[in-house]
Amino acid sequence: MKINGNAIRPGMIIEHQNRLWVARRTMHTQPGKGGAYLQVELKDIRTGTKLNERFRASEAVERVRLDEKEYQYLYADGDMLTLMDQETYEQINVPRDLAGDAAVFLQDGMTVTVSSYEEEPLSVELPESVILEVTETEPTVKGQTAAASYKPALLENGVRIMVPPHIETGTRVVVMTADQTYLERAKD
Repeated sequence: MKINGNAIRPGMIIEHQNRLWVARRTMHTQPGKGGAYLQVELKDIRTGTKLNERFRASEAVERVRLDEKEYQYLYADGDMLTLMDQETYEQINVPRDLAGDAAVFLQDGMTVTVSSYEEEPLSVELPESVILEVTETEPTVKGQTAAASYKPALLENGVRIMVPPHIETGTRVVVMTADQTYLERAKD
């Protein structure tokens, strides 16, 4: 779908120079001389390279819509993840790096969202949070709860995070997959 150059908004995906880009930041600029333009910071979806580009209102750019579909995570085999379509039970293999840093939180049977363009998977998105058990942490020290202090903890998947002092070994916690931070004690 063609849109005007000045209609680009952060988060939009466009096709520019025969590549797919996601708009990170936009800024309207109206110089004293000449026509107004939109300064856009773009990031290549496939390679991660950045580009700053100017688009005028008279320019037309192609806006791209990605197909999103839910899959069930089955297992990892080296650098590949095996996912299953929940409707057709068809299995696909995608590179592990499409999940980014959050790949360490993949659990058997987890539902993930795969974004693809023209049948090519571009990203694997995990749920916002996961519940994991703390396997190792320092014991609680009395009187340490007065200040907002945190202590290191090792989770069952081998990831180290910072948790509040009242969390002990064996406690199940909710962790944000995007930035690997403690959210709360699990309510189960």
